Formats: sequence, structure tokens, C-alpha cells
Amino acid sequence: MNKPKIVLLGTGGTIVSSGASETQMTGYSIQDVQVSDIVRAVPSLKEVAELESVSVCNIPSSCINASIWFDLARACQKACDDDSVTGVVITHGTDTMEETAFFLNLVLKTQKPVVLTGAMRPSTALSADGPLNLLNAVRVASDSQSVGKGVLVCLNGIINSARDVTKTNTTAVETFKSLDFGMLGFVVGNEVCYYTQSTRPHTMATEFSLTDFEGMTDLPCVDIVYAHADDDARLVDAAVQTGARGIIHAGTGHGTISDKVQEALFVAAKKGVVVVRASRVLTGPVLNSLTRWQEAGFIPSRTFSAQKARVLLQLLLVRHSNNVAEIAKRFDLY
Repeated sequence: MNKPKIVLLGTGGTIVSSGASETQMTGYSIQDVQVSDIVRAVPSLKEVAELESVSVCNIPSSCINASIWFDLARACQKACDDDSVTGVVITHGTDTMEETAFFLNLVLKTQKPVVLTGAMRPSTALSADGPLNLLNAVRVASDSQSVGKGVLVCLNGIINSARDVTKTNTTAVETFKSLDFGMLGFVVGNEVCYYTQSTRPHTMATEFSLTDFEGMTDLPCVDIVYAHADDDARLVDAAVQTGARGIIHAGTGHGTISDKVQEALFVAAKKGVVVVRASRVLTGPVLNSLTRWQEAGFIPSRTFSAQKARVLLQLLLVRHSNNVAEIAKRFDLY
């Protein structure tokens, strides 16, 4: 029987990093290691699938930008459009993995499995998690149950949706969780098990397409302003003055805003800057609240974190400019 063909796209991250010793778990560096080198380090992969390795970039995910997102999305779409390919696995640093996954979840047009994975420990560490994470991701991408479920994130044996997953711990291997809605399934040994799926539009069902961004190397500027005790208008003012087209306010509690910041956001909204109310709290939705915020056009982020709300707003600004009413509908939809 023919093995499934999986295209493996490498972007760098901890999974291709090394430390000075087997006990070094932080402060390591990415070496000149390509994704094909990772494959050779996991011989069991050959038993699961036929692999084709492509290096998109080799950087820490803290340095990921829109230009790389476009390159990655195009490489991923090209692979998915190949009839001989079963699915795609992307190795990625964990710091911004959730944002890359969500971006791909919105712009790719495919039913084929696309799975992001990485590592929390460098390849030289005791109990390095990268090899098993990669093997599990290839199993997930090769499994017919993964078809049509949107972009997936698989680490530590847990499968999460790109929409809902977030990094919850700075160093632990069990860092990726979907705090509000839970995991989609898990991988144990040779078995891939699903118990739920994301019901919000993704991939084939979204309004976005890579053709929307033809010739673009960047996305509209959207800044995140983080609320804290005794905050003031300076960061909002700076965002507006430096050309932000959107501001995500990561507010306290249920997306609440201090008086000084509120006044600055009112001014920003009148200048055409789209304002989204999110929260610095890890769980729970941000819904419509004070009448004055609604009248000013502030959009509640619903169940999106500030960083996910930023990605969605960037894409919506391309499609709908600063049409607040249309953008607000999409925050409810996606």
C-alpha cells in the first residue's frame, strides 16, 4: 500500500536549536539546521509517510512577520494543490505559533490537513520533545480523520484548533491549550483520536484568499495596547501618530478601559482607527458592554485573544478598509 505523502515546511524555532549542554533549556540558539536534518533524526517517520522537506526560513518565531506568513502560506497552498500530497506539516517556533496557525486557518483554501508543530526543548536537551512532536504531527496530517478540520496545532500529544489554541506556559512541554473550548483530540502511539471540532468558518469557508494579498509584503499596521493599573493615553497616542490603522486594547477584566485611555481611543476612532476591545484575562469572552463604547464603534473581540484579534483585524482591514460595521460582523462570525 502506498504511504501518504506529507510536505514538511520548516521555519525554524526551538525544534532546530541546540544548547551548550543537555541541561540547557533556555538561552539556546538556532543553528544552521534544515528541516531535512530533523527528518533524518527521526527514522520512524519513514514508516508513517513519504516526506518532502522544504525550508521556508530558519528563524526564532519571535521574528516571524507578515512577509514570511505570505511565503509560508503560498508554499503551503502550493503543496495542498498537488494531488499527490496528503497533507502538510509545518515546524515552527512556539512563541508565535498560534498567530501563524490562525493566519493560515483564515487564508488557505484546502480541505487537506495542515498541522503546525514545534518543540519547547532544544534538540540537545534531556527528554527533547521535538522528535515525538514531529512524528505525531505527521501521523495527524496523514490521517483521513484530519481532513476538513482546518489548520491544526499538535504538540505533546494534544491536537488543538488554530482558532482557539494559545501558549500558556513559558517553558513546559504541555504549554499549548484551548482554554475556553478544549482540545480537538490526541495522539497516542499509532492512534489519532478526535472528539470535537471547531464550528467557526475556516479555510474553504472564509472570505479570505491569498489572491487578496497579491504583491503585498506586509499587512495593515495594528497595534496592541496592554492595560494596567495607572495607565494613560501615551501608547494609544503613539500608535495613532505612527500610522496604526487599528488598535487592539487588551483591557482589564471584561475588556474594560480606564478613563484616560478611553478618551484617547475615542479620538482615535474619530480619526478612522478601528478599535477592538479585548482582554488581558486568559479565558472568557469580551462582549458588548457600555453604551458609549458601542456608540464610539469599539468592537468586542468575542473569544479572541488580543494577538488573535490583531491577526483577524489586519486581514479585515485589507478586505473592508475601516468599515466598522462590516468588521464587527466578522468578529462575531469567525
